[in-house]
This record gives sequence, structure tokens and C-alpha cells, in this order.
Amino acid sequence: MFRLLTYVLVALFLVTILRNIVGFVLRGFSDLMRERVGSTASTPPRPRQTVPLTGELKKDPVCGTYTAAATSLQQTIRGQTFYFCSAQCRDKYLASLPV
Repeated sequence: MFRLLTYVLVALFLVTILRNIVGFVLRGFSDLMRERVGSTASTPPRPRQTVPLTGELKKDPVCGTYTAAATSLQQTIRGQTFYFCSAQCRDKYLASLPV
């Protein structure tokens, strides 16, 4: 019984080690292929859109979502600036205004 338990533990240990080695090799191969594909592309990579981590939050008047003032859609109506989370909320608000 003790011998069987020892074999099982050794097998689990070897499988874990083998799995880590294979993962390391495949991760390196993946990084290598990603560099090759990126270097042969004819178009330059697009810059990532950054979302500001700080700044003033404004409340959307339609859905109530708080959005960063720097990234929200702004619309000035009758001298007052409103901040919207999406074009759909902006359109809903503009449609609800009296003419």
C-alpha cells in the first residue's frame, strides 16, 4: 500500500514538473511567433486607447452612469454642458427635449 502511494505521489510530481516545462517552452514559442508576425506586418500596430485613471466623473442624465469627463460625449445645450456615456444616451436625451 505504501509503495502504491509513493508511486502515485512521484507520478504526480513528475507530471507537474513536465507540465511546467512544456508550458514554459510553449510560452517561449508563442512569444517568438508573435514577434515574427508583428515584424512582418505591413501596417504599424495601433496605439492602445488609454482610459484616464483619475479625473472628474460626470453623471449621464439619461441612464445615470458615471463617466470620466475626459472620455465622455459632451453636448452643450442652451449654455449647459451635458456628459453622456454613449451616443445612444445622447440621442435619447436630445429626442426628449421640447422643440
